[in-house]
Amino acid sequence: MHVYSFLHAVREKRPLVHHITNWVTIFDCAQVVKSFGASPVMAHAPEEVAAMTGIASALVLNIGTLTTPVVEAMKQAAVAANQKGIPVVFDVCGAGATAFRDEKSLEILNSAKIAVIKGNASEIARVAGLAVATKGVDAGAVAADLAEVAAGLAARRACTVVITGPEDIVAGDGQLLRVKNGHPMMANLVGTGCMATSVIGTFAGATPARVPEAAAAGLACFEIAAEQAARKTKGPAAFKQELFDCIFALDEKLVESMQKVTPA
Repeated sequence: MHVYSFLHAVREKRPLVHHITNWVTIFDCAQVVKSFGASPVMAHAPEEVAAMTGIASALVLNIGTLTTPVVEAMKQAAVAANQKGIPVVFDVCGAGATAFRDEKSLEILNSAKIAVIKGNASEIARVAGLAVATKGVDAGAVAADLAEVAAGLAARRACTVVITGPEDIVAGDGQLLRVKNGHPMMANLVGTGCMATSVIGTFAGATPARVPEAAAAGLACFEIAAEQAARKTKGPAAFKQELFDCIFALDEKLVESMQKVTPA
């Protein structure tokens, strides 16, 4: 898999990525998209979400700061994305933490065609129907085989499923990929999970015909930049600043020499 080719497509096509996302991390999501060379837009108002989606290349939904009106806006935007034929990436942030999040996650999943369902181990396991709990937005323990959970959910929903963690799992279109890039410092920075979702949306928007590979390539590039940033810094504040610079500086030689994307 030529990971850099997906980054090249992002920089060449500069997709517009429409977000209805987590208010805690909204700036960081916008900046990570911009650092990769694409264009972010964050429009939550029900009066314009469909119109904004109509000019976008991908739609990112993230229920991190969940409210009922926001869910209604998400459903409108997802329907508009389906009508245009662009990928919808859905971060089931916090699924498994409360009954309300579980209910709204399934409501969104059932309202439109979702191209990518993304979450940590317990979030994806909960959406897949397992009896697990999420610690706020942090992953809880999951006894099941994560690759099997991802592949099973991907088959049932006819989509791509991404489980992020120390080793990412990407399942979809009969493929199962693992991404083994990244650095422990990412866990000390609020928003890396949300940023990863935005990255997946960016790469899927640039190469919508190859969503599973695009998701894996996007994660690899994001996490290679994190590895580079961690080598230059000692704490999360400096790491965050350096992360965006390292994303911006990614080149083919670095990406291809460091990428750790393998078939599972």
